[in-house]
Amino acid sequence: MTTKAESAELILKLYDLRREKKMRKAREWFVSYALTSPEDYMQTMMDPKHGAYLRMVTSYWDMAAALVVQGCIDPEVFEATNGEHYIVFAKIQPMLAELRQMFDRPEGFANLEKVINAAPGGPERLRKTQEFLKSLAARQQSAADADDDDKKSASA
Repeated sequence: MTTKAESAELILKLYDLRREKKMRKAREWFVSYALTSPEDYMQTMMDPKHGAYLRMVTSYWDMAAALVVQGCIDPEVFEATNGEHYIVFAKIQPMLAELRQMFDRPEGFANLEKVINAAPGGPERLRKTQEFLKSLAARQQSAADADDDDKKSASA
């Protein structure tokens, strides 16, 4: 098991990776991405514009979680300094079984799942994150609908 100081060094390296320009764009896109089904996930993965973003964000956070699972990063330090992995897993978790079957990867995203389930209050935080994402999607849809209504009124 690593010390808190060693964990902090790795956390700072992970943070630097998150700040890379393309990764920032990918993370921003992922937060607004409305993942609807395993088929949508597969289609997006193959999309020339957003596929790399999806793969980049999901693999990054599963890799970071693997460092925790393998004892390279102290779970307490990881939990205290990160939260975005909850957003990633909140979108994937409802269709996790189907994704694992689709890709023939029974352990797909297992590191994220283990880290979140092992964190004090992790499953509850995941549920709250999923509720937040649903409300965010509803607000975005309302704003888009209002924008469409404005455009229709302006053209009439």
